[in-house]
Amino acid sequence: MKTLPVFTNVHHFLYRRFLPGVSFCVLMSVLFSGTAQAEVKLPRLVRDSMVLQRDARIRVWGWAAPGEKLSIKFNSKQYKVTAGKDGKWAVFLAPMKAGGPYQMNIDASNHIVLKDILVGDVWICSGQSNMVHQMILHRERYEKDIATADYPAIRHFWIPTMTDLQGPHDDLPTGYWKAANPQDVLQFSAVAYFFARKIYEQYKVPIGLINASVGGTPSQAWTSEEGLQEFPAIVSTITRNKDTAWLNDNNRKAMASQPRRSQGMDKGLAANNPWYAVNYKPVNWRSINIPGYWEDQGIRDLDGVVWYRKEIEVPAAMANQPVKIALGRIIDADVLYVNGKQVGNTTYQYPQRRYQLPAGSLQAGKNVLVIRVTNNSGKGGFVPDKPYYIAAGKDTIDLKGTWSYKVGEVYAPLRPGAGGVISAQNSPTSLYNAMLAPTTNYTIKGFLWYQGEANSSNAKEYASLMPALIKDWRNKWQQGELPFLFVQLPGFMDVQYLPSESQWAATREAQLKTLAVPNTGMAVAIDLGEWNDIHPDNKKDVGERLSLWALNKVYGDSSIVFSGPLYQSQQVDGNKIIINFTNTGSGLITKDGEAPGEFAIAGADKKFVWAKATISGNQVVVWNDAVANPLYVRYAWADNPDNPNLYNKEGLPASPFRTDN
Repeated sequence: MKTLPVFTNVHHFLYRRFLPGVSFCVLMSVLFSGTAQAEVKLPRLVRDSMVLQRDARIRVWGWAAPGEKLSIKFNSKQYKVTAGKDGKWAVFLAPMKAGGPYQMNIDASNHIVLKDILVGDVWICSGQSNMVHQMILHRERYEKDIATADYPAIRHFWIPTMTDLQGPHDDLPTGYWKAANPQDVLQFSAVAYFFARKIYEQYKVPIGLINASVGGTPSQAWTSEEGLQEFPAIVSTITRNKDTAWLNDNNRKAMASQPRRSQGMDKGLAANNPWYAVNYKPVNWRSINIPGYWEDQGIRDLDGVVWYRKEIEVPAAMANQPVKIALGRIIDADVLYVNGKQVGNTTYQYPQRRYQLPAGSLQAGKNVLVIRVTNNSGKGGFVPDKPYYIAAGKDTIDLKGTWSYKVGEVYAPLRPGAGGVISAQNSPTSLYNAMLAPTTNYTIKGFLWYQGEANSSNAKEYASLMPALIKDWRNKWQQGELPFLFVQLPGFMDVQYLPSESQWAATREAQLKTLAVPNTGMAVAIDLGEWNDIHPDNKKDVGERLSLWALNKVYGDSSIVFSGPLYQSQQVDGNKIIINFTNTGSGLITKDGEAPGEFAIAGADKKFVWAKATISGNQVVVWNDAVANPLYVRYAWADNPDNPNLYNKEGLPASPFRTDN
């Protein structure tokens, strides 16, 4: 006799013992009815408070048991769909005008009710850290904007950082739609929020922002494998990285090739006498200035830990007030102690330090501030030209000036030439697979993109990667030539006072060339940067300049001037070159009323020298008497040009350019 499986024997026992009059087949169908039908599951994006795209067929999708029948009710319409053999299902809702809130009912083996749904415009926001940067990181500058954020129809869906080198994901593990109020807006991308607010204020159309962005990442990490087929070297990297055994072995060897940098022997953390303690007596500490890097002040090539210490006198009026301590930016990490207590810390270099302390943190009279600074590579210390102060009540104490310092630990130097650990988030397709692929079924209005810093070392390749990414995304969303709006890199790094080559300028040129792709728009930000901060504080003008392009080209308001002057052509006239521009608006001007600056000119030798320039109608005439036969012109061709003052009368800056390429 054939032996039945264990679970069948158990069921036979139950049948014979308790239900002798019931058919065994009926019993089995009852017992397994819970497993025969899987509950309907929705993607993470399709949930309460979502914004759906207006005036388009709205895709709603999910998973269920194979062959399961679903009924979806939305806006007085009913839609029916049957899950396929793979359990996947999708339905398109009829186009709708902007409005809401609505409710969606999904009926199948389970019942799902989605509430507070709006219909408006949905934008995918992506790129690197300048798109990541949330309002909370700029709360001093935008304190009023945060406090008055009362826009329940502007909603933001934040996608956490995830990577996958193997292939695209179907869904996101987490995420929620949040409305713009003083609390939740703190987590909105600042650029995206100001973009959305400008459009909402103009048209009162709900705006949904889906934010998938990660700091320090190249464009190829955001592109699918199919979208990178024109780049053989990148395709080879994708194939190699799919070999998990090879990848793990490479990273293990790379880590083993480098010394353990920190031995955990910071003298300042000695258990019996830590340097931050109130009763610690400093001996043999040296003088140093804040702000400034320690490599520029007598500490040569030190990676490690340096402690800073200062005694300050606090008036009685400040002692019983809440305290704000501004410590600019610190490279790389810091821990702040006030009167022996740790009151704040930041683990990486980019955020501005803004530490809020409760009343009573300071005492009338002498107070001791100690800062433990850790630097992993490059120059360590306090970034110049940033705010450094203590504020309480109506009083402020300046923290710039002379401090004392002592080295707590010196890290072992890196071994040059050793193989590197492969960063998943910087690898081709990794971020697309995990963060963007799950969103491609969502019906949208267009894309916002702020990226380029991570590709600035190879601008020539970037000039091809950008159009490839745009083409790839449009193919994945299958909604035609969706609008693609992007930000040109702002000024950054030291000002150079002689004409020179620049990787950042070449990257801006690659971005400028991307405008040749149909239905793309660029916000020029050359005047919105900060020499000492790759994350400039002015995010509002960036977002609003993006919105100008959208308002004109996407929303159809032709009265809006959406761009500053863009180079069109040149003509040589004797010892002068005449530059023609598009997008001159009401006419060319200089922002400061001075002659146009940052123009350089060269002959056949391409040895550029500064040029004189004057505006003539909608043209700029450029010359240098020492260049008798000029051929080429450059404008604002530098990492951080000193005075790029050419604008149109609407206040939008001209894009940097060159004619020698």
